[in-house]
Amino acid sequence: MLRIHFTPEDLARTRISAAPQPMWEILLSMYRLRGREGGVIFEEWRRSVAQAAHVTTRPLADLAAQSGYAVDFITPTLRNLSLAEGLEALRRTPKKRLRADLAVLAGSRRLPSWTADLAEGRPETLTRLADSVERYFTACLAPYWVRVCGRVEQERARQVKTMTEEGCESLLARLHPTARWNYPVLELDYPVEHELRLNGRGLCLTPSFFCWGLPTTFLAGELEPTLVYPIEHKVGWSGDGATHRPLTSLLGRTRARVLETIGERPGTTTEVASRTKTSLPTASQQAATLRAAGLISSSQNGQSVLHSITPLGLALLAEG
Repeated sequence: MLRIHFTPEDLARTRISAAPQPMWEILLSMYRLRGREGGVIFEEWRRSVAQAAHVTTRPLADLAAQSGYAVDFITPTLRNLSLAEGLEALRRTPKKRLRADLAVLAGSRRLPSWTADLAEGRPETLTRLADSVERYFTACLAPYWVRVCGRVEQERARQVKTMTEEGCESLLARLHPTARWNYPVLELDYPVEHELRLNGRGLCLTPSFFCWGLPTTFLAGELEPTLVYPIEHKVGWSGDGATHRPLTSLLGRTRARVLETIGERPGTTTEVASRTKTSLPTASQQAATLRAAGLISSSQNGQSVLHSITPLGLALLAEG
């Protein structure tokens, strides 16, 4: 059982993460990759990344068993981290945090020899670990990241609406099938007995694509209070080919491809034209239409215009 203890200040300071958290998705996808939970939901993704994952996951696998505790420092607590910021935070993990987390992990399993250098905070070891995490993301998550972000954004929008219209307590009561809200305590099913006292710090609610089954949180109570919990999924989310046929029917092939391209990463009109193999006037026209529909935003970037996808655009891609 997980019991989270609130004060009135905590209710006022509870928030929903503004975007998917790459470091959490990396860690939790490792569990999905190595276990069988989620069955048909993740099976196609597992098959598609299996070979690349075998090459890139060793350091991560050493720090996260197939079940149970994973070191807290893999998921830094700074708010709304991008992947680059998360990796930099990992490289700068204080020795005290490294030693504390590794000591907990050593209580349940034998650690490989390289973690002795990690416990000493050796920069080269932290860099190797961060590089491995980045390679894993690039190989196993990046090809699907637009879809991950879109589904999380859909869930976040639904929960923001609940919080705005019905209040934080209503959201907490419906956060998870096992949630039981009886002020001032939120109870959730959990693998072990764990008490989390917020003490006025508030709670960061983090909907996660690769979380499955029960929610999770940090073991260390001094870290920023965070509750990571699963969202609903659609079978076949990781498939290609037919995935975006409805989107193509709605927007047209060229416009759908422009939206997908901008969703993959922001780009100037010239870059979008190059990546979609269209002419510059066509890319500009399609971007203008998408912007008018609220699916992308555009901003001046020097002498160029930089296009970025909006939450509405991400949600539409997720529906694909």
